[in-house]
Amino acid sequence: MFYWLLKFVLVGPFMHLYNRPEVEGVENIPTDGPAIMAGNHLSFSDWLFAPLLSPRRINYLAKAEYFTTPGFKGRLQKFFFSGTGQYPIDRSGANAAEDALNAARKLLDEGRLVGLYPEGTRSPDGRLYKGKTGMARLALETGVPVIPVAVIGTDKVSPPGPFKWRRHKVVLKFGAPLDFSRYEGMSGNRFVERAVTDEVMYELMRLTGQEYVDVYAHSLKKGVVPTDRQLDATRIPDTAAS
Repeated sequence: MFYWLLKFVLVGPFMHLYNRPEVEGVENIPTDGPAIMAGNHLSFSDWLFAPLLSPRRINYLAKAEYFTTPGFKGRLQKFFFSGTGQYPIDRSGANAAEDALNAARKLLDEGRLVGLYPEGTRSPDGRLYKGKTGMARLALETGVPVIPVAVIGTDKVSPPGPFKWRRHKVVLKFGAPLDFSRYEGMSGNRFVERAVTDEVMYELMRLTGQEYVDVYAHSLKKGVVPTDRQLDATRIPDTAAS
């Protein structure tokens, strides 16, 4: 109930009036049944705009710290994230990636839409970065379709750093569902998982118009300097588009 209250009464009307978001491809969201909603990640606000413009509820995995912060602020934070359908995962342990996949798999088994960010973290500079293969593994294991969710302009609404909310146009595009049934039974094959991931990232690049960089965003944040070849990689290999 709190989710729909936020969407239609408390927060949603403000976002519609202040940011005037546009949406394309709503017809690509299945009316029922599970699907993976794979998005590019520009801003904290991404997970607010996608559910706002989706006719169905989208569940995201959120870091456990949002649910365990002490004090009054922590309780409010936990209430907000729980009420909006976010599910906590511990990202600090050795099994963090597996725990996240298990949580997502459980939600898909319940017939839900599960929002994931293949890049793993927010883009540090507005470009699209190499996707991690966990999303592909999940898609191959469950057989559910993957719907690309492309957001444009959210990095201007809420840029990295201290919380801000600015007036800026946001465009959201739900791409056509991607069916990977041709790879049935091939989960665990790292080449297949990379091909699936690259196909999803290609669609996100096409929908957003972002420049693609063939390195992981988290490595750049850790100070790893990409090579000239990686920085010049503005497209994904042709195998992703075939």
